[in-house]
Amino acid sequence: MSEQEAGLESEAFTDVVGHLEALTPAVVVRTKSGERVEISPDAVMSVRELSHAPVRNSEIRAVEYAAALAWPGTEQHWADGWLLRAGGTDKSTNSAVPLLFSSDLTTLPTIADWYAERGLQPWVALPERLLPVRSEGVEPNRVLTMELSGAADAELPTRPDARWLQIHAQDVPVEVLTAVVDGDVAFATVADAAVGRVAVTTAPGGRVWAGLSDVVVLEPERRRGLGRAVCAELVAWAAGRGATHAYVRVPDDNAPAIALAESMGFRLHHRSRYVLL
Repeated sequence: MSEQEAGLESEAFTDVVGHLEALTPAVVVRTKSGERVEISPDAVMSVRELSHAPVRNSEIRAVEYAAALAWPGTEQHWADGWLLRAGGTDKSTNSAVPLLFSSDLTTLPTIADWYAERGLQPWVALPERLLPVRSEGVEPNRVLTMELSGAADAELPTRPDARWLQIHAQDVPVEVLTAVVDGDVAFATVADAAVGRVAVTTAPGGRVWAGLSDVVVLEPERRRGLGRAVCAELVAWAAGRGATHAYVRVPDDNAPAIALAESMGFRLHHRSRYVLL
């Protein structure tokens, strides 16, 4: 949280970091040291949610690496530490993402040419802090992670059936849904009303990640715990295949999905966005 200091002619700001305890009549923040800081609402210039624990850039790269292998589109190409992906219907499978320490902005012309050859717009996925790009971008999203509690298992199909696709109703080609690089993928259906996808991939440091995605619950069946039940099956299947940690990527404006993930124990790891070259 950035607070404007009173009594100064120039614009001066100070950051207050801690747990937000109240918004009215004053903004109250409890700092790590236990100090209780009260701030006038009029003095608050910006508020930003931070991860619960410090996250290194290398840890962001590791999660994004596992996530890119788990959702790679139907065509992939490495260029100077960037993974370029094509195929599918949205930016997540039609964008380049900087995954290795060697990736930098000098590769952007190569990326633009690669997508132009395929008749696609050159989108890049930019996880925060990895590259000095100031553009606000579009479709801001957050990655939440959690450690899995222990070994489990579940039997799930490795391809979506007709009912799964009907509930999902996102018009994503099956070859995109089943695509994974050096990993495994499975699909869950619960109560004939909720579906989800999970992919198990390995980050460069050897950590095995479960990526949960495409969780959909039919409108009339919502608020019955089916989304949580689907996620539980996906996590159990992934744990049985060696996953020790899980992640979800959620749009910033999807409050129900964020609330569900946090209620299951997921916590903010980092943010990302898409930028058009």
